[in-house]
Amino acid sequence: MTILVTGSAGHLGEALMRSLRAASREAIGIDLKASPFTHRTGDIADRAFVRESMRGVHAVIHTATLHKPHVATHPAQHFVDTNISGTLALLEEAVAAGVRAFVFTSTTSVFGAALTPAADAPAAWITECVAPVPKNIYGTTKLAAEQLCELYHRRHGLPVLVLRTSRFFPEADDDAAKRAAYDLANAQANELLYRRADIEDVVNAHLLAIERAPALGFGRYIVSATTPFAPEDLALLHRDAPAVLRRLFPSFEALYGARGWRMFPRIDRVYVNASARHELGWQPRHHFAQVLGCLAAEREFRSPLALAVGAKGYHATTFGELPYPVD
Repeated sequence: MTILVTGSAGHLGEALMRSLRAASREAIGIDLKASPFTHRTGDIADRAFVRESMRGVHAVIHTATLHKPHVATHPAQHFVDTNISGTLALLEEAVAAGVRAFVFTSTTSVFGAALTPAADAPAAWITECVAPVPKNIYGTTKLAAEQLCELYHRRHGLPVLVLRTSRFFPEADDDAAKRAAYDLANAQANELLYRRADIEDVVNAHLLAIERAPALGFGRYIVSATTPFAPEDLALLHRDAPAVLRRLFPSFEALYGARGWRMFPRIDRVYVNASARHELGWQPRHHFAQVLGCLAAEREFRSPLALAVGAKGYHATTFGELPYPVD
């Protein structure tokens, strides 16, 4: 089976290409940017480029996108061109080429305003049943692309699975207060409780989705580290997250204290990956309990794949101390 990976110069695209190569699987990487993992450079909105790239392809993993960090630097039309028109071109050419499975990398950002409860409300419990309320052009165009995927499944029978991934990038948060208050590793370890995944697990979810797509037909799945929280924890999480952690993980404060780390005072949402685990057979290896085990053993908690891919940034220029400008 030959797999076409779009966005092969990006974080997830490179991680997929590394993993497919390591498994001796046939893969073609395409991207606007040349890279050691890109076979063909071009624009996914260019129909001729997409058609040529689709020759001999049996499955597509579509990771190429304009991201949230581009919202302040790129016009809305660029998001429409890449995230909507590019996805449409890939879907149409996949149907024409008789592709057996199509996996679309979406984002938990499509939930938008649904992720932010009122100050006196419990934290939000985010499953696939929560209605998206996009807050910017990024979330809006990713949601529109999801709907195109569903349309092409219904109209043409193309097996398509949509993976709404949470954070897996290694770059620092765009929130200056959070960057100042928390060491990068500390913040990202905290996020594995409720809104982050290791890129190794994200790759495995995509590869499982390729295998399961023909049987499932269409589906949307949240891809995030398995949370230790339950719905009954939500009220206290939004008031006093450390109190919940002390009950669930009595050792966490000592392990954190030895490194000068702290837990966030409040957690406002919890991503639930139960559907991906049950329907894809996905078994993410990276989660908060694993982090604590690594801290106790003085080992790195991030996967070798995450370290190998590293931080790429999203722009050709730098913005002082900001990882990217905020709209």
